[in-house]
Amino acid sequence: MPKRTTSMTRAMNLLPISAIAVLALSGAAQAAVQDVQANGFSIEEDLHIEASPDKVYETLIQPKLWWSSAHTFSGDAKNMTMDARAGGCWCETLPGGGGVLHMTVVNAQPGKRLVLHGALGPFQTTGMDGAMNFILETKDKGKTTELTLVYNLGGYVSGGYGALPQSADGVLNIQTKRLKKFIETGTPDYEAENTEK
Repeated sequence: MPKRTTSMTRAMNLLPISAIAVLALSGAAQAAVQDVQANGFSIEEDLHIEASPDKVYETLIQPKLWWSSAHTFSGDAKNMTMDARAGGCWCETLPGGGGVLHMTVVNAQPGKRLVLHGALGPFQTTGMDGAMNFILETKDKGKTTELTLVYNLGGYVSGGYGALPQSADGVLNIQTKRLKKFIETGTPDYEAENTEK
């Protein structure tokens, strides 16, 4: 009798090999899993960015500039767009006229807050859903920003969550570091990411 494949395993098979490798190595990333329960988990990433909240927000809503191409369905972050208004789509175009809705914008407050709903990447094929909150706090008279990302996820996953909270944290840790690096230097690549691949 053929072995059953869980929905999560099938979803992982859709990811590029490089994305799976980073998920597997996510233990090297700084842990930020805040809570794990039977019905969900919460991840938090905190960053100090040497830029004003307006500049941080302006870059945040352009994932094509800082999101890692290894964590896309098309293999190129340039295919990502975000319509930063209530009901707007964080979307990705695919070859052949296809597309992916990564998340939906539910609260857009330039320079202050961005809230998105949805399940990223392989979570899309499960029964999971989530709320991703970006909170921007002004520091140093508007010269720097404390950015907090909180991603609350819950719902059904065949076999339970297992290492998924840590894997998701590893991926988001990479993305937020890329965001910070892009804002501060003009390039999203950073040395630690290269050693994690």
